[in-house]
Amino acid sequence: MSFSSPFPQVQIPSTSVYDYLFGDLDDEDADRVALTDAKSGSETSYRDMISRIDAFAGALADRGVGVGDVVGLLAPNSSAFAIAFHGILRAGATATTLNALFTAKDIAKQLTDAKATMLVTVTPLVSQAADGAASIGLSSDRVIVLDGPGEETDGHPNAEDLLGSGLPAPEVTFDAATHLAALPYSSGTTGNPKGVMLTHLNLAANVAQIRPLQGMRADDRILAVLPFFHIYGMTVLLNAAMHARARLVIMPSFDLTEFLENIQKHRCTYAFIAPPVAVALAKHPLVEQYDLSSLRGIMSGAAPLDEELGSAVKQRLGCQVVQGYGMSELSPVSHVAPFDGGKELVGTVAPLSSCGWTVPNAVSKIVDVATGAEIEPPTSGLSETGELWFKGPNVMTGYLGNDEATRETIDDEGFLHTGDVARVDSTGCVYIVDRLKELIKYKGYQVPPAELEAVLLTHPGIADAAVIGVTDSDSGEEIPKAFVVKVSGAELTEGDVMDFVAEHVAPYKKVRRVAFIEAIPKSASGKILRKDLRTV
Repeated sequence: MSFSSPFPQVQIPSTSVYDYLFGDLDDEDADRVALTDAKSGSETSYRDMISRIDAFAGALADRGVGVGDVVGLLAPNSSAFAIAFHGILRAGATATTLNALFTAKDIAKQLTDAKATMLVTVTPLVSQAADGAASIGLSSDRVIVLDGPGEETDGHPNAEDLLGSGLPAPEVTFDAATHLAALPYSSGTTGNPKGVMLTHLNLAANVAQIRPLQGMRADDRILAVLPFFHIYGMTVLLNAAMHARARLVIMPSFDLTEFLENIQKHRCTYAFIAPPVAVALAKHPLVEQYDLSSLRGIMSGAAPLDEELGSAVKQRLGCQVVQGYGMSELSPVSHVAPFDGGKELVGTVAPLSSCGWTVPNAVSKIVDVATGAEIEPPTSGLSETGELWFKGPNVMTGYLGNDEATRETIDDEGFLHTGDVARVDSTGCVYIVDRLKELIKYKGYQVPPAELEAVLLTHPGIADAAVIGVTDSDSGEEIPKAFVVKVSGAELTEGDVMDFVAEHVAPYKKVRRVAFIEAIPKSASGKILRKDLRTV
C-alpha cells in the first residue's frame, strides 16, 4: 500500500518560478542582502538582484530569446549565475544547466540534445565553451561571457553589454504546469545522461513542499557550496533560500579551509552538503581550528549518509544533522527530515540512518522487485526491502526526446520508479539501502555497496572509499571490490581492509578484493561514479 506524507498539505503554486519567488517581495526584504560572493566579498540586495534579473531577461528578449527557446548555462556558483539563471526563466526561455567540469565535447553533446540556441558562461570556462558552441554552429554573439571583455573586443557579449541597456523584462505568457523552466541532465552515474524536463510548476511546487520543513528565515545565512547547476543546489539553495529571503554565502567550489572560514566569518546558520563533505567534517583535524558555533543545522543529500558518520559530524560540530532524498526527476526533494528531526511536525525524531518522510502533497510506496507486490509499512521495526516509488506535483514531465525511458520510469498511475532500494518504518520514515542497479549479487545474496562503504569509512586509516561488484575470474561470481583512499601516512594493506570489514558484516557481505587509489571519482553533487571505477 502507498503511504502519504505526515506533514500538513501546502498550497501548490500555479505561477511562474519568478512570480512565486519574488512576486510578493516587500520593501523591507528588498533591502536585505540576497547574495554574498565569498571570494570577493561583494554583496547584492534582493532589490538589485531582481533589477538585474529583469534587465537580463530584457536583453535576452532583445536578442530573440523567448518562450520555446533553450539557453545553456555553464558556470560555477556566483551571484552572476543566480541572476543569469532567473533571467533566462524570466524571459520565458528554458535553462539547461551544464556541469562546470565539462569538456568541449560534453558541452556540444548537451547543447545539441537540448536544442540550445545560446550559451552563457564565464572566462575560466570560455575556451571549452566557445569550442563546444562553435562545433554545433553557434556564433560568437550567441556565447555570452558574463565577465568577459565585451562584444566589441572578442565578439562575446558580457554582462555589461546585456544589463547596460536596461531593457525592461518582456511580457511573457505560458502555462506553468507544462512550460519547461529547467532542463538539467541526469548525472549519468550508471549510463548516458538524459534531459530531465522540469516545468515551472515542478520547481515552484518543490520549494512549496520543502519550505515549511526547512524552517529557514530571513535572518539565516546559508552556505552555498553545492553547485547551482545541479538540481540539489538549484532548488534547495537558489530557489528555496531566496523564497525565505535568506542570504546565500556563495562558494564557487568546495575547499575545506574556505568552507570553514566562511562559516566562521559570515556566521552561517545552515549548510547543505553531500556525504564527501561530511567525511571531512568528521575526520579532518582542521575543523578544530574554527568557530562553527553559528551553525544550527546541516543537511546531507545526493547520496546516502551513514548514521555513524552523521552522528560523528553532529557531535563534533554541536548542531543538528539530517538528511534528505531526491533525484533530478523529482525537482529534486521527495523525502526529508526537518531540521529538528521531525519532533514538532511528526512527533518523533527521524533516525540519522533515514532520509525522513515523504514531502507534503505526495505519496510513496515500497514495491517488491521480484513480485511487484506492495510492501506495507510495518507496525514496528523496518519493512522488507523494495524499490521506492513516488507520486507528487514535483515529478518531472519526462525525459527529453525519450518516450521509452519516460514510460519505464513513470507508470500509468503517475508513480515515478526511483530505481533505489529502500525500507520504511511504522511512521512512514524511509531508509535508502542502495541503487537497485548497484546491488551486488553474491551467491544469491544482495550486498548493498553503500553499507560496505559506511563500514570502511569508520576505519581511522581510510579517508574515502567506494565499493562495486566485479566478476571473480575463478568462480564467475560477482564479488564486492573496495577502492580505498588512505589517510596520509597510514599503513594499510589489502588484507587489513578485508579483515576490518569482515569483523563488522555478515560473511556473505565481506569485501573480497581491494584496490588503493588516489581519489574516488564523484559527480559534482557528490555521487560516486561507479562506472568510472570499472575502468580503474
